[in-house]
Amino acid sequence: MSADIAHDLKAKTEAQTWRARVVLALGPVTSFAGIIWAIVQPWRLTLLHPHGQGLYWLIAEPQLYVVLVGILFRVVLAPGIVADLEEHG
Repeated sequence: MSADIAHDLKAKTEAQTWRARVVLALGPVTSFAGIIWAIVQPWRLTLLHPHGQGLYWLIAEPQLYVVLVGILFRVVLAPGIVADLEEHG
């Protein structure tokens, strides 16, 4: 087993610009904001008190959407944006 892989990974992480780090941090920060929103305003979560609520009201939670969008941004969009930044930067 070679240590070249570890050296390549270290060089790749050191070569990231501050722009790439900001783009990669947007998703987790957004998800964290959704969690904080759910903690600050728990009465908005109908999952906690589902009495008389239909399926739509149990699924349509704004805080859950914010967390989901943050995760999807980090997993789906951010790597492509960072690759473009590295290519043109």
